[in-house]
Amino acid sequence: MDRFAEQLNFLKEIDRMKTVYRRNVVIDKSRQEDDASHSWHMAMFACVLKEYAPEGTDLLTVIKMCLVHDLVEVYAGDTFCYDAEGNKDKAERERIAADKLFALLPGDDGKEFRALWEEFDDPSTNEGWFAAALDRLQPFLLNYHTGGHTWHLAKVTRDDLLKRLAPIKNGMPDKWDKVVEMVDDAIGKGMVPWAKG
Repeated sequence: MDRFAEQLNFLKEIDRMKTVYRRNVVIDKSRQEDDASHSWHMAMFACVLKEYAPEGTDLLTVIKMCLVHDLVEVYAGDTFCYDAEGNKDKAERERIAADKLFALLPGDDGKEFRALWEEFDDPSTNEGWFAAALDRLQPFLLNYHTGGHTWHLAKVTRDDLLKRLAPIKNGMPDKWDKVVEMVDDAIGKGMVPWAKG
């Protein structure tokens, strides 16, 4: 298969992201969010909120990470972040999916996308931390504006929320206090009625 054919085959395969549904609903509550919508929204978050990234962060790399970070879910599926049982083998399922998916691309593209996915999954750079922060902020915003829809599914506590949002401390450190305020506001409005801590 030639390079162009490999690229088109990969692009065909990742169309499946549009059919991988997450637990979140979109803000008008008309449907569940899918992985493609989530990734697009994250990329827009990166463009709009770039001023809050750590100094020296490369925005193009962050946007690529946002678009690549959940691609493996076309094979591994979406694992609900508060599903303790499902998260036990998530890393292994996603590694196998990454092996399969990124191998569809020509070697250099496959290596680049795999490296972006790995950096997002275990951040050590400004770009990785900022992308991870956006990945936590985006669903938080959906939940905040849907009365805590997904939080109700898992009966999360304040501590659960703060633990999940923790990458914001590194990726958007100047906004951590504001996010904590929003968590407490959500609790005060009854979106997390069982919240303790």
